[in-house]
Amino acid sequence: MLEKNTIKAAVKEAFTAVMSQEENRDEALDKVSDKLAIAIVEAIKSMEITYSTGLVAPPSGGPVTGKFTCTIA
Repeated sequence: MLEKNTIKAAVKEAFTAVMSQEENRDEALDKVSDKLAIAIVEAIKSMEITYSTGLVAPPSGGPVTGKFTCTIA
């Protein structure tokens, strides 16, 4: 399930880790960017897609057709 609080905590942690760093600002930005990217990727990976309707299989076989209707949690 996609959790806002999990993402928020990761973002806060990323900024907290480099806020006091006065030297090597580019290095600090790289660290924050990396941590944010990891948090976003992990959030996307944790999503669940629940199929509801939309796809139809032809009676004689073959590929399904239609529009995939779903809920992302």
